[in-house]
Amino acid sequence: MPSTENERLLSEHQPNAVRARLAGPVKASTLPDAVLGGIDGCVTTFAVVSGAFGAGFSPQVALVLGFANLIADGFSMAVSNYEAGQAQLNQIKFAERTEREHIRAVPEGEREEIRQLFQAKRFDGELLEQVVEAISRNPDVWVATMLREEYGLSGAGLSPRRAALTTFAAFLSVGALPLLPYAIPGMESQIQFLTSLGLAGVVFLGIGMLKSIVYGLPAMRSGLRTLIMGTAAAGLAFATGHFAQGLLGG
Repeated sequence: MPSTENERLLSEHQPNAVRARLAGPVKASTLPDAVLGGIDGCVTTFAVVSGAFGAGFSPQVALVLGFANLIADGFSMAVSNYEAGQAQLNQIKFAERTEREHIRAVPEGEREEIRQLFQAKRFDGELLEQVVEAISRNPDVWVATMLREEYGLSGAGLSPRRAALTTFAAFLSVGALPLLPYAIPGMESQIQFLTSLGLAGVVFLGIGMLKSIVYGLPAMRSGLRTLIMGTAAAGLAFATGHFAQGLLGG
């Protein structure tokens, strides 16, 4: 590791720096919501374009269907993400109320739960009893510990509204890209579709690589995996549109 990197890490882990960092509010990363919205926006919008092209619809029809799908699906996905976040918060609140009731009703039983939870982490003897005493001394710490250790729940940084807005913005901005060629007048329908296909491919590859770079994972592998999944969805939509047109249109 370069010396400058060592110096930066040492500076960030000085007592004052650690105290300031931990005292700040916890914020959950919005990247998963952005990736989810972006991929789903591009997949669903290009699937509409592929289905319309496979069915032999005009570019104008593909454009209208694509934008209608973009707005409706983006809103639906944002609402779903918001409701999922609210459900998680409600689950945390319910578990917190339950634990507070248990602490009041059977405190020794709840101390035993703390004891066994930390015993499983290889604490034992006097140190284990000190941990149990320290945690059970503060009801808020006690409840928070039980939520995390027994239920695996944490609401730190969770914001359903932020997640919904991030998802919606990514869905619209990325999902609109495959529709751009259809907004250009005078372009042949086949060229429009191929251009849309190319844009969608670049988006799938780019999003997959971006999320891997952020998390320090192999970029090309993730990009190709996302590209394959998006291409498969578009292929299914094209085949469905072509089959439906042949079945219903004669």
